[in-house]
Amino acid sequence: MSRIGRMPIELPAGVEVKIGEGNLVTVKGPKGTLTQQLHPAMSFNQEGSVITVKRPNDAKENRSLHGLTRTLLQNMVVGVSEGFKKELDVNGVGYRVAKEGTRLVMNIGFSHQVIMEEVEGITIDVPTPNKIIISGADKQKVGQFAAEVREKRPPEPYKGKGIKYTDEVIRRKEGKTGVKKK
Repeated sequence: MSRIGRMPIELPAGVEVKIGEGNLVTVKGPKGTLTQQLHPAMSFNQEGSVITVKRPNDAKENRSLHGLTRTLLQNMVVGVSEGFKKELDVNGVGYRVAKEGTRLVMNIGFSHQVIMEEVEGITIDVPTPNKIIISGADKQKVGQFAAEVREKRPPEPYKGKGIKYTDEVIRRKEGKTGVKKK
């Protein structure tokens, strides 16, 4: 039995889950509404504020989908109640970011500014010129947008310049030593 799949999902106060035809799951909460089509083989059992995910048999595909389905539903519940966020740091001389309206404007060492539009369901916050906070209810959208921002100037291993996640560790390289061989 899947250790993750058999864990119950606790619904916090103010979160409402509707499971429709063909496992179309809609989760409503204070941070918004998320809808996702989950695999039709899985079944859900709701008792009060606890939801459990059941699988029809122990076939390899169903064992794989059991934990995935439970995790997707859990992420939807957490997203509409608390939300998700990713923090990025911008390191480098002259590198800075700013928010103009719904656009993220980045000066990251190119001859031009890099501009990214805010995606629906995502909010961008720039508390300081070298920090970006991306937040939203959908974990997948938050992670994808953060990866796209980081992709514009990934950190390099010699000086550590670029855009990195706050908790990311950059493995540094030494560089040239300047000693000639004889």
